[in-house]
Amino acid sequence: MDAEKIMTLEKEHIMQTYSRQSIVLERGNGCYVFDKGGKKYIDLVGGLATCILGHGNRQFAEAVKKQIEKITNPTNLYYTEEQVKLAEKLAGLSGLDKCFFSNSGAESIEAAIKLARKHTKKTGIIATKEGFHGRTFGSLSATGKEKIKSPFMPLLPGFEHVEYGNPDAINNTITKDTAAIIVEPIQGEAGIVMPCKDYLKHVREACNMHGALMILDEIQTGCGRTGKFFAYEHDKIKPDIVTLAKGLANGIPIGATIAKDEIAKSFGKGDHGSTFGGNPVACCAANFTVDYILKKRLVKNAAIQGKYFMKKLASVKSGPKEIRGKGLMIGMEMEKDAGKIQKGCMDKRLLVNLTAEKVIRFLPPLTISRKIIDDSLGILREVAENEN
Repeated sequence: MDAEKIMTLEKEHIMQTYSRQSIVLERGNGCYVFDKGGKKYIDLVGGLATCILGHGNRQFAEAVKKQIEKITNPTNLYYTEEQVKLAEKLAGLSGLDKCFFSNSGAESIEAAIKLARKHTKKTGIIATKEGFHGRTFGSLSATGKEKIKSPFMPLLPGFEHVEYGNPDAINNTITKDTAAIIVEPIQGEAGIVMPCKDYLKHVREACNMHGALMILDEIQTGCGRTGKFFAYEHDKIKPDIVTLAKGLANGIPIGATIAKDEIAKSFGKGDHGSTFGGNPVACCAANFTVDYILKKRLVKNAAIQGKYFMKKLASVKSGPKEIRGKGLMIGMEMEKDAGKIQKGCMDKRLLVNLTAEKVIRFLPPLTISRKIIDDSLGILREVAENEN
C-alpha cells in the first residue's frame, strides 16, 4: 500500500485524535527510521522516549520472538517467570519493594492513585500546574493542563494543582488530609521544565512532615533517560511510589507501579488488576531492555552524550531562547512558535518533536553517538537560521 493510500485510509477509519507528520514510517535501524519510499531520517523523537535501545535491535527482536513462540498471555490467574524476574529487577534498581504491572504510563498512575488513597485512607492529592500524567480520568485529574482537561469535566474530586518547582506552594497547600503529592522530576510535556535545586528533597520533606506519600512519575525520565536509571537518584532521595512506562520495554506496551512494601501491602486481592498487565511478552521485552541498558552502560552514555548535545545546542545561532534538560531529555525553547523548525527539519530528514508550541524536544535512543548528534546539529542549525 502506498503512502498516500495509507494517509487517506487513516482519515477515513481512525478517530482524528493525533496531529501526524505527513510521512509513513516503515522500518528503523538504531537512531534512523525509513519511510515507505525508502528515505532515511535521523530520529531524535525515539517513539517519544519509548524506543530506548533504538529501532530494529535484532537481539531484542529475537528475545521477544522466542517468548511469543512459547506463550503470550496466560494472564495473572497463574504464575509466570518473566514477570517475577522483572519485578525483582525493578525492586533492586529502585530501592523499593513491590511492583504492579499494567500496559501504559496512564495505567501506572491510576494504580498509584488508588494505592495512595487505599493506604492513607485519605483522598487529597497535590499535583502540579502544567504537569502531565495521562489521559484516563484518574491520570487526567492529576494532570495540570487545563486545555486538555476542560472538555471532560467534571473529573475526579480531591486534586489540587500548585506551581511546579516551588516548595512554598506545596507547603502552603499540604494538609493532614493530603494522601499524596505526585510530581515529575522534570516536566516533559510542558516543555522539559526543570525544577529549582533540591525541589524533590523539599517534596520529600513535606510528605514526611504531613504523613503524605511521595509519588514520582518517572514515565518519561526513567530507565536511564536523565543519566541515572531513576531521575530521583540525582537528588539522593527515595519516593514511596514510582511509576514507569515508555522506555521500559523498548516500545512494547508496559507500565509499572513500584512501591515500598508497607504501602504495597494495602492492596488486597481484587483491589486492582489488569488482563494484559505483566504478560510474559511485555515482561520479556522489559527484562531484555533493562539488562541491555545496564550491560551496554547506556545510562552513562545518556549522561555523556546529553551533556555534549546541550553544549552544542547552545551554539545554534538565531533562535534558542533557552536550552534545558538532563541526560538525553532535552528541550530547546525558541522565541516563537517552533512548528516551522520542526517541519523544516523533517524536510531535511531529521525528526524532532514539538511540545508546548515553542519547545523542540529531543528524546533520542540512549544508543545515540556523537556523530549522529553532530549530523543532527548541522541540519538543525541550517533550518533554525533560515527560519529566523
